[in-house]
Amino acid sequence: MKTIKAATCLFITLIGLGITQTVPAAESAPAFSVATDKGRANLADFKGKVVYLDFWASWCPPCRKSFPWMNAMKRRYGDQGLAIVAVNLDKDRKLANKFLHDQPASFTIAYDPEGELADTYQVQGMPSSYIIDRNGKISAVHLGFREDDTLELEKTLRKVLGQ
Repeated sequence: MKTIKAATCLFITLIGLGITQTVPAAESAPAFSVATDKGRANLADFKGKVVYLDFWASWCPPCRKSFPWMNAMKRRYGDQGLAIVAVNLDKDRKLANKFLHDQPASFTIAYDPEGELADTYQVQGMPSSYIIDRNGKISAVHLGFREDDTLELEKTLRKVLGQ
């Protein structure tokens, strides 16, 4: 998935698709080491935490809506061990910076301009998120973002945080 097309995001927006898939026999999350403005973020850095790994791009309208929600989740559950890592897939960092100026983030922002981590996680559309439990297993995968999905997403986060 070297390039994620804007049409994918538009398609998700038009049909209102918000799919959460609980992973029955949780598989290990692929390890990652991805660039941030402060160095690198590695999955191993979050051992013992629940990680909400989100893939986003500046051109994705639902991504704009997801950032305030992720900020709220970080405030609400950060002290319970929730870490949020939002991985930008824009090739041009200036586009990501403009997005972040308009949609500030209180969580870790990482950059994957070549889409290597997105390929590893088999990202299907924008945004895509993966909930990784405290043992490094993928507990749930969510494609798209709709405000109608937030209650179910938060319920899933609470369940994984409580395990």
